[in-house]
Amino acid sequence: MSPNDDQSHSATTIFDVARLAGVSHQTVSRVLNNLPNVRASTRERVEQAIRQLHYVPSQAARALVTRRSRTIGLVATGLPDFGPSSIVLSFNQSARAAGYAVIATNPTDIEGSTLRSSAEMLIRQSVEAIVLLAAERGVLDAFDGWELGVPLISIASEARGRGVRVSLDQYGGARRAVAHLLELGHRDIVHLAGPAGSMDAEERLRGWRDALATAGLSAADPLRGDWSSGSGYTLGRRLLDERTPAAVFVGNDQMALGLLHALQDAGLRVPEDVSVVGFDDVPDSAHFSPPLTTVRQDFMLLGQEATAAVLAALRDDEVAAQSAMRTPELVVRASTLRR
Repeated sequence: MSPNDDQSHSATTIFDVARLAGVSHQTVSRVLNNLPNVRASTRERVEQAIRQLHYVPSQAARALVTRRSRTIGLVATGLPDFGPSSIVLSFNQSARAAGYAVIATNPTDIEGSTLRSSAEMLIRQSVEAIVLLAAERGVLDAFDGWELGVPLISIASEARGRGVRVSLDQYGGARRAVAHLLELGHRDIVHLAGPAGSMDAEERLRGWRDALATAGLSAADPLRGDWSSGSGYTLGRRLLDERTPAAVFVGNDQMALGLLHALQDAGLRVPEDVSVVGFDDVPDSAHFSPPLTTVRQDFMLLGQEATAAVLAALRDDEVAAQSAMRTPELVVRASTLRR
């Protein structure tokens, strides 16, 4: 149901009340219908918003709470790499276990018109909430300006925009990776970063810079790839044309695989000549040559937490809806060595 489909006797809609009160439109309808399971403080906010906006509810607005579609919308942006695909799989499984179906849309670009069309398609199918898997900042910024009329849960690395956010601590994971190299005695640590605009890439880059700064070391400009092993190979060859660093922190495991290939082609040994740390812990990383030291992200848990945040938002459980951010785990293998 589109927000424009619910017109009260005044110009104000139930969605205006929900936005002002900071709740879902279902909660406003529960208050209008004097139903239980609405905390007193929330009910007071809704009633105050109704008075402030001089809202006159329509019969359609009163009935909204009973129109339970048991569906959740998913807008997944970015490439179908290992991490995003794992999150989507986990979210679908956990939503289904909770009795919800998932309607997914995968916009091919992040233009505002494309994203708006995706969101409107989901709203027309009466989803009770929308989960946004956002790879780039522009996606969150675009959704920040829209009133959806349903709860919005974002899976995103940065605290941008509105709604509830669930995330893994990319920044903390990067700091753990660099701290490991520093503990091994490395002082010349280069970073092969992901693409500009990617929130994951920017948070990992920030963690690398801050870890070096804490150790009293300066950070050179990173080399930027596109997450692919091909770009890791190209950047590795470019780096080695200039110099051979003691260690490299790579933005993801696929680029690390390309770097290992470039180092091998240059006749350099890992970890004897260069230590390498990746990020993600893709299933194949334990079988790289050598097995890759990396940062393990629990993508399955993140998908489950997104579902839990949706259910909490639908209950208007504001505390439970705010998920704790977990720092990924460092997995030490054979690609790093003490200097």
